[in-house]
Amino acid sequence: MKEYYERRAAEYDDWYEGTGLYACRPRPGLPEEVPALRAAVAALAPAVCLDVACGTGYLSRDLRGELTLLDQSASMLAVAASRVPGARVVCADAPPLPFADGEFERLFTGHFYGHLVEGDARAAFLSEARRVTREVVVVDSARRPGGVAEEWQERTLSDGSRFEVFKRFFTADGLAEELGGGEVLFDGEWFVMARA
Repeated sequence: MKEYYERRAAEYDDWYEGTGLYACRPRPGLPEEVPALRAAVAALAPAVCLDVACGTGYLSRDLRGELTLLDQSASMLAVAASRVPGARVVCADAPPLPFADGEFERLFTGHFYGHLVEGDARAAFLSEARRVTREVVVVDSARRPGGVAEEWQERTLSDGSRFEVFKRFFTADGLAEELGGGEVLFDGEWFVMARA
């Protein structure tokens, strides 16, 4: 996964924007839902916030408050740092999280939780999240009608390289429940967001 995201940094935003390899893929409703998701992220109250697996900062730029951006990919972080000036940038794997207990008011993560393969990995991440903050907000991919709950996907980058990536899909209520019970903040056809 690390090599995949390092190599994907230059084309990561193409998925959100329907450009590059995604320009010819039918994705009904997604172009209208991306700004709605960004508005939901922007509606979160300002906070001292850690964004785990921030990627290129596509959603990070909508978070308000004092931001720390964490990603395992230096290439992703370079894009995020230019997109979110003034944010503290940390290159590290997660979990564990290289921060003190209670250091943040909120942990935010977009499209990371759904890549954690095993229940133990998800439990370890949530334990670490709760150690460093009191509020956890997760954005991930919605489970579409007739779609699978999880799968291994073959993903091809514009240079032709191929990678196997694990992906889970959620209902908004299911994600909130899995996070330990909480509040649904966004329930779309393509994206869900929940807070615990």
